[in-house]
Amino acid sequence: MAHSSYHLHFLRFCLFFLITLSVNAQQKIHSLNIKNNQDLKERFRYTAGNPPLISGHRGGIVPGYPENSIAALEHTLYYTPAFFEVDPRLTKDSVIVLMHDATLDRTTNGTGRVSDHTLAELKRLRLKDINGTLTDYTIPTLEEAIIWSKGKTVLNLDKKDVSLQMKADIIRGLKADDHVMLTVHSAKEAQFFHKANSKLMFSAFILTVEAVREYEEAGIPWSNIMAYIGPKVKAENKELIEMLHARGVRCMISAASTYDKLVSRDERYAAYKEILQSGASVLESDLPIDVAKAINKSVP
Repeated sequence: MAHSSYHLHFLRFCLFFLITLSVNAQQKIHSLNIKNNQDLKERFRYTAGNPPLISGHRGGIVPGYPENSIAALEHTLYYTPAFFEVDPRLTKDSVIVLMHDATLDRTTNGTGRVSDHTLAELKRLRLKDINGTLTDYTIPTLEEAIIWSKGKTVLNLDKKDVSLQMKADIIRGLKADDHVMLTVHSAKEAQFFHKANSKLMFSAFILTVEAVREYEEAGIPWSNIMAYIGPKVKAENKELIEMLHARGVRCMISAASTYDKLVSRDERYAAYKEILQSGASVLESDLPIDVAKAINKSVP
C-alpha cells in the first residue's frame, strides 16, 4: 500500500514537472541577441538574403495588452523576435513616459493632457487595451522601458513632445545606444543626434531619392540608418529601395495605418508577404504577432 502511494506521488510529481516545463517553454522570450552597438548596426545592415525584421508599432496592439506598455512588448517577444516603436511624452514634472496621444482619455482611465499631470498622478492610472477594457497595467516611464529592454530587444523612440536634447541625454545617461534608436524626420534632426553621439542608430524618414542625397550631404553614416520609406508598397519605390540597398540600408514599410486595417486575416497575411517581396526587409505593424505568423509557419 505504501509502495502504491509513493508511486502515485511520483507520477503526480512527474506530471507537475512536465507541465512546468511546458509552461516555461511557452513563456520563453525571443531575444534579438544584441550585445553592443556594433551588433545593433550589424542587425540593421541590409544584406541580401538576411531574414526580415519585425517592428511592433506602439509595442503591438492586442486585447489584454495596452499599447506602449512593457507587458505588450514582452507578450510579443513570447512569439517572435522583434523591436518596438514607442512614444515618449513629457509629464508636468519633466519625466518621460510612454504614451502615444497627448491626452489620457483614449488609453487610460484618466482625462486631460499628459503634460498637465505629474508622474505620481499618472502612476495612479490604469491602462486600457485596444477594446477599451481597463487592465491592471500602469503607464511606464521611458527609463523603466529602456532598463527592461536591455538584452531583450531594441526600442525605437518616435518623435512626440520630448526635445531632441532630452532624448539624447537619457540615452547617454543610461548607456543605451546599443538598444535604443531614434526616429528622425529629416537629415537635420539626424545631424543633431549624430553630433551628440556618433553611435546612435536612426529610423530615418527617407521617402524620396532627394532625401537620400540630403542624408549623405549631412554626413550621417549609412551604417547608422534604417530607412522608413512609407506605409504602402509602391512601384515608384523601386529606385529608392535599390539606392538604399546599395548603401547597405534596410528599408521599412509600416502597415499600421494601411494593411493592418484589412478585415480579413488572409488579406493581411498576403499584404505582409507582399511588403517583404517588394524589397523592404523591415515590416512595422500594430499586429507583430500576426506578421510573424504570416511569414513563419513555426510561430504558434
